[in-house]
Amino acid sequence: MGADLSSSNLSDELGPIAAINVTPFVDVVLVLLAIFMITAPALVKDSFGIHLPKATHADQKSFPSIGIAVTRQGQILVNGELASLEAISAQIKQALTKDPNTRALISADGEARHADVVRAIDWVKSAGMEHFAIQIEKP
Repeated sequence: MGADLSSSNLSDELGPIAAINVTPFVDVVLVLLAIFMITAPALVKDSFGIHLPKATHADQKSFPSIGIAVTRQGQILVNGELASLEAISAQIKQALTKDPNTRALISADGEARHADVVRAIDWVKSAGMEHFAIQIEKP
């Protein structure tokens, strides 16, 4: 009259678990990706030791951009990677073909030499990009 719940019946019907549920793993990976994408720009600026100059009046316009940084030692970085004139030209031309409104966002250390910043601007303009912005930090 009652159900037979012996261990031999249950093990025959259920068998070994053959599939792994990956949904929780995918959820965790996507959350970590989102956290990384949000914190990466701040980490890149801090890791290269770029201290932006401060300005009280600045525009808050949004546009597609390529990040160019000039370090205190005069190194020029494009999107966080050390770059030469050829690399900057290639990346700018590729960005301009995707979106002609793309601008260069130049971040220079407050103690970078003026000549190095001008060289970065010159490289950007020689690659065909006419619009750029200088990134500052509000006090």
